Amino acid sequence: MQTLRLYTYCRSSAAFRVRIALNIKAMTYQSEFIHLLKDGGEQYSADYSAINPQRMVPVLCCGDDTVSQSLAIIEYLEEMQPRPALLPIALQARAAVRALALSIACDIHPLDNLRVLRYLEHQLGLDKAERERWYCHWLSEGLAALEVSLSAIRDRGQGASSAPSYCYGTEPGLADICLIPQVYNALRFNCSLADCPIIQQIYAHCMGLAVFQGAAPEQQADFVEVV
Repeated sequence: MQTLRLYTYCRSSAAFRVRIALNIKAMTYQSEFIHLLKDGGEQYSADYSAINPQRMVPVLCCGDDTVSQSLAIIEYLEEMQPRPALLPIALQARAAVRALALSIACDIHPLDNLRVLRYLEHQLGLDKAERERWYCHWLSEGLAALEVSLSAIRDRGQGASSAPSYCYGTEPGLADICLIPQVYNALRFNCSLADCPIIQQIYAHCMGLAVFQGAAPEQQADFVEVV
């Protein structure tokens, strides 16, 4: 197999997702660090813009293949190395897991990512407390809806019956890969998860596993404490 190169930033939720997927599949890769804050953002450099015109992380390179967007990268890895699988076998189950993942990646994450928070600060003049209220509002609203979906999955007998370990089924998958970075950020910004007991249980279980721990921001060589 050709060397995998992952353009990543320790604090990027999307890059966090891909690091989890790589760890679950035990795929070795080389990290190329793109600091999203240093010198105005290394993602805006000419060299990186040539790799990804969106000027975002992550990007995965494998030989002549260059893949952007975290979920596309994860699907690419899934097809490259199908085991362990990140999606169930059954058609409806695969759709259910994709729906959970997309509700996070498309409906929650875009509202509270770095570009949005910086726009709120620099263009709209919101102070730190106001930005964090914005962040926690949208994150909490999205996670509350996800909690309802996860509860319904358990009512249908498609999740762990007692103490939930994963979003769907009995092995970590695509939905967990998307969920854990968002909960990590919720805790970092002191957003309340009081109304999300299933999500809290899934997070506690997953973050007890080496594949999730090793993907966490503080375990990356480029880790910096960002306020």
